[in-house]
Amino acid sequence: MSPGSAPQPRVVRFELSGSTMITLFMVGVGIWLSFRLLSVLLLCVAALIIVATLAPTVSWLETRRLPRGWAIALVFTLLTISSVLVVGLTVPAFLAQVSSLVDQEPVIRAALVERLEGSHLGSPLADSLRTMDYDAVLHSFGASAFGMSRRLIEVFAYCVGAIFLGLYVMIDRDRLRGGLFAVVPRRQHIRLSRVMMNLETIVGGYIRGQLITCGLMGAFMFVLLTACGVKNALALAVFGGVADVLPYIGIFLTMGPAVVAAMARGPLAAGVVFVLMLVYEELESRLLVPLVYGRAMRLPSSMVLLSLVTGTALGGVVGALLALPVAAAILMLVNELRVELPGQSEAIESAELKRKDDLGEREYERRTEGMHAEEAAAIAVEMSDDRKAEEESA
Repeated sequence: MSPGSAPQPRVVRFELSGSTMITLFMVGVGIWLSFRLLSVLLLCVAALIIVATLAPTVSWLETRRLPRGWAIALVFTLLTISSVLVVGLTVPAFLAQVSSLVDQEPVIRAALVERLEGSHLGSPLADSLRTMDYDAVLHSFGASAFGMSRRLIEVFAYCVGAIFLGLYVMIDRDRLRGGLFAVVPRRQHIRLSRVMMNLETIVGGYIRGQLITCGLMGAFMFVLLTACGVKNALALAVFGGVADVLPYIGIFLTMGPAVVAAMARGPLAAGVVFVLMLVYEELESRLLVPLVYGRAMRLPSSMVLLSLVTGTALGGVVGALLALPVAAAILMLVNELRVELPGQSEAIESAELKRKDDLGEREYERRTEGMHAEEAAAIAVEMSDDRKAEEESA
């Protein structure tokens, strides 16, 4: 370039190879199909959750020399019978007590208004409760109830479909697992089997833990409200057990109706219900949850709260329900795939784990040379079980 001449503009050219363009196109098509087939994906996820929840029981029965087919039939039969019994015993009584609670609403509202009028801060709320327009509330409730009933029918249909799909997956487990291993490179089979095993532990442990903690919450509320003489205790207990699926949030949804219903028995009963429910929530979060979930959900409290907020913002109630297992699965994948996070140095333990991974993969390739994918998958699962037992005993 001669002195004084203007600098030439620099041209930057981006060229995409054919394989890159095909990859981007396939990713775009996959994202589009995921949105279009979201209901189908949720159905598959629900079926896999059912499989992960029931698989340990089936495996336990198999270790007791019961054939796998009979074990699956027994587990699903017991699940069906227990579900029918729970629905038959709780839903009619729940609906009857909700109807009774609606009939008693004027009495409860009058008592609440009388108590609020005695407080300077509560008098505006008392005026609002006294002048509440029932016609507008009932009209709005009727419109929303119709839409909710249709939604409940759809949810019920999806649940039945997920159960039958989960039953098919459990019956045809070996062939489906062999098909999955057939499309994955053989050097990744051990890692894939460990990921699947850990996902089963996380999801199954989470669902079983939810069932136990929700059942305990419902039983505690029923005993507490019955002891305090609160009417419609069963309806409030069922609602409390369902709301308990939301950590940190469910207690606030549960406590409000319970305390309001207890106020009809006087301020002492309401205070007892309020205090004992707070005590139970503290015991549940500090003692019951770690005991029930065990090592299935190893998440710090900050990550639990962040996961709940993110899941609720993205998917509402469903997102909040799936937030914790998804967060635990992501953390497990980071650890299992040996992903080094930014700013994280490779420790001696990580290097030792990678060495064991390499040894296991070489041993697996030696043992499964020339085998069919279905047989190789069984060996990969067996080696992963042995590795897990070794790590737990260390």
